[in-house]
Amino acid sequence: MSRPLFFASVGVALALAGAAAQAQDLTNTGTQLTVEPGVLLSVPGALRNQAGATLTPGGTVQVGGDFINTGTVVPANGTLVLIGSTEQTLSAGGASLGRVEVRNTGPAGQNRILLPTDLTVLQQLTLVSGLPRTDATATLHLPDGATLTGETAGRYVQGNLEITRAAVQGSTVVDFGNGLVLNPNGGSLGAVRVLRTAGLQQAGVSFGQNPANPSQHTIDRIWSVTADQTPTAPATLTLSWLPDDDNGLTNFAQAQVWRMPASSAPWEAIGSPTDASARSITVSTTAFSRLTVSEGQKPLPVQLVSFTARRVGPDALLRWTTAQELNNAGFEVESSPDGRTFRSVGRVAGHGTTTQRHDYQLTDPNLARYQVPLVYYRLRQLDQDGTATTSQVQTVAVPSEALPLAVQVYPTPFTTQATVLIQAPETSPATLRVVDAVGRTLWQQTLPLTKGENRLNLPQAHTWPVGTYVLGVRQGHQFRTVKVVRE
Repeated sequence: MSRPLFFASVGVALALAGAAAQAQDLTNTGTQLTVEPGVLLSVPGALRNQAGATLTPGGTVQVGGDFINTGTVVPANGTLVLIGSTEQTLSAGGASLGRVEVRNTGPAGQNRILLPTDLTVLQQLTLVSGLPRTDATATLHLPDGATLTGETAGRYVQGNLEITRAAVQGSTVVDFGNGLVLNPNGGSLGAVRVLRTAGLQQAGVSFGQNPANPSQHTIDRIWSVTADQTPTAPATLTLSWLPDDDNGLTNFAQAQVWRMPASSAPWEAIGSPTDASARSITVSTTAFSRLTVSEGQKPLPVQLVSFTARRVGPDALLRWTTAQELNNAGFEVESSPDGRTFRSVGRVAGHGTTTQRHDYQLTDPNLARYQVPLVYYRLRQLDQDGTATTSQVQTVAVPSEALPLAVQVYPTPFTTQATVLIQAPETSPATLRVVDAVGRTLWQQTLPLTKGENRLNLPQAHTWPVGTYVLGVRQGHQFRTVKVVRE
């Protein structure tokens, strides 16, 4: 059983490597522990700096076990060296460290330095042996001026590593040190932050994946780039990675860079497939976001970037854009007068398999033929194997001057509340009446309507028994009926 050393005095300058070595662990409980420049403090076991205690590592602190801080660490020019031979935990408790050196000599799989919470290294992180790994929710921060050295195969930072450079401008090439090199090409970007997430083997976190086909995925490395200023000209980015993050991919002779333009948005290809056999690929972009790389032969699935529907004169114009396509046979545009029953109004061929952006459009003529105030549209994407995917529904309002009296009730069927949408050809009163299945009148009222769209709730509809009813609307010489169902 280890015997912790307790320091009860204030302002202790330690040169007691021998004394520390006599115990496995060192616990600082409520005192100020200072390791002055040129002094070595070696702790074979864990070093714990508890709440109420202060540690000032001005010299070198070697730790063979965990480093756990719940007190105060005063950042200094000293170095924390992790020299264990099994996994170690480094938990700074929100404090910043000046220099950290990883020298864990354990065998592969047992030489990790685990970071369960955020850690900021202000000056230098040096990897000699061993592998730091953050929790998926923790980040290792290197602010402007801090450097990272020693990353190589089998020895790199797994998890989240964020490196910041405060002033990126002109044509100065900036190597962030985490596999991303940036040339602003004369632009001014201000502070740029590059968060690299790597080696976690988590789809959507450290790599992109086709949810319908897990074999179609990217390398196990994603860079998230943010800048204070938006690029005014295409910036050049070079992405590189280690064999550790190949993620099962083997052929990078035609590699593709992918970008996720917004959180939870689909991945879209940028640039053209390029030879990245050396595990390095360069692309130009005017938009920073999440970036990753895949084999060119294994693109992500059809990604619908946008689908819009709007009225142009008497017609509806449907437009949509894909970021990339996989085995895409084409698209069917479907319309509906009630939002329930859809039919095809046209088909547009797809581009099969492509990593390029494609724009499509189709016109649905003469909206007045639907004789309703609102037309519903959806897009049906068809794969070459016959499977189909349906988009969200868009709506287009029909011009009122093109319509006779039109009535819709939604939702149908309804449970608690029903809304009536009336497209009136003129401003004048109208009589509304609801009858049940045997013709008995449940509700009748004369209401003023204005030309164009009118909306109102059916009063007391929630008190009707479950069943089918008919709503009649009479305005002038025009009369319309519509079925209303409560379930």
